[in-house]
Order: sequence, then C-alpha cells, then structure tokens
Amino acid sequence: MPKQVDHRERREAIARALWRVVEQRGIAHASVREVAQEAGISHGAVQHYFATREEMLVFAMDYASERTSRRVAEAVRDLGDPPHPRDVLRAMLTEMLPLHPDARATSRMSAAYVLEALHDANIRTRARDGLTHGRDLVERIVRQAITDGHIGSDRDPATETDLLLALTGLTPLIELNVIAPQAALTALDQHLNRLFTTPKP
Repeated sequence: MPKQVDHRERREAIARALWRVVEQRGIAHASVREVAQEAGISHGAVQHYFATREEMLVFAMDYASERTSRRVAEAVRDLGDPPHPRDVLRAMLTEMLPLHPDARATSRMSAAYVLEALHDANIRTRARDGLTHGRDLVERIVRQAITDGHIGSDRDPATETDLLLALTGLTPLIELNVIAPQAALTALDQHLNRLFTTPKP
C-alpha cells in the first residue's frame, strides 16, 4: 500500500509541474524534459511514471478535472440541504472560471488540452467524453429545476444548458484583462437571475 500511495503522489506532483509549465510558458513547452525540470526530477524519473507525453497530458487533465470537481463538491456542501439548483449551477460555473490560483491553473490546463485534442485523435476522444459528461451533468440539473418549477416549463433544457456553459467563454476575457473578474460574476448572476423564475428560499 505505501508504494501505491507514493506512486500516485509522485504522478500528481508531476501533473502539477505540468500545470505550472502550461500556465507560465504554454503548451508548446510541455515536454517531458521541461516538466521534469519543473518538477525537480530526472527525465528518466518522469518516464518511469508516464511512458509518453500523451499519457502525462491525459493524467494531468484528469487530475485537473478531479480538483475542479472536489472544489465544486466542497462549495455545494456549504449551500444547505437541499441546495437551491441556482446556487449549485453558480458553484459549478464559477469554478470553471480563472478566479483564483487553483482554478486558473486548471483552466489554463483545460484550454491547452483542447488545443492538443484538435490534433491528436486519442486525446480528442477523451476530451470530448469529458466535456460531454460535464455537459450532461449541467443538463440534468437544469431539467430537474424545470420539473421542480424553479425554471419556466417553456424553457428548452438543452438550449439553456448550452447558454449556461457559454458563460465559461468569459475565461479569455478575464485572462487578458478585457473584463474584471467581478464583471464576469455579475454577468453570471444576471443570467441565472433571468433563468430562474422562483427566488431562493
């Protein structure tokens, strides 16, 4: 058991080093050699844990998704029982925006992963499956909110899901200082207020 824990911890440390390389220098620098240097270990040590660059990228993205899911779960736990669906959606969407260091690192990793997926069929399949899973989760919340009367029954759940996820497109505007983080949150809240027909209890 201790060896398994150490193996996982070392892979996570390498993944975080990859995030830093991507965040600071871009995906073009995310080679095994540069990640090894950032992690403070040898090139061979990285290859011991990841046979290929693709395997390293996939694990780093999976780990980023796990971290995001954990942050969302922690936020939802603080919302009461049961949480209002508006607040759940806000927590989910907020954690997809680069509003604090951890979210910024995982957001930049996600953007780099999508660019990589455009030119790598294996990564594209995994990225598409991950995005589809995330979208399905949002749509289930929207559909349930319609069923429960929180969102008008005339709303199309698929379209409303796409519009909600479109708010994550504010990311480059935040990253390039086109808008302030607070402006992104204001837009998010305004959209949710217009979507939900019933006030929070």
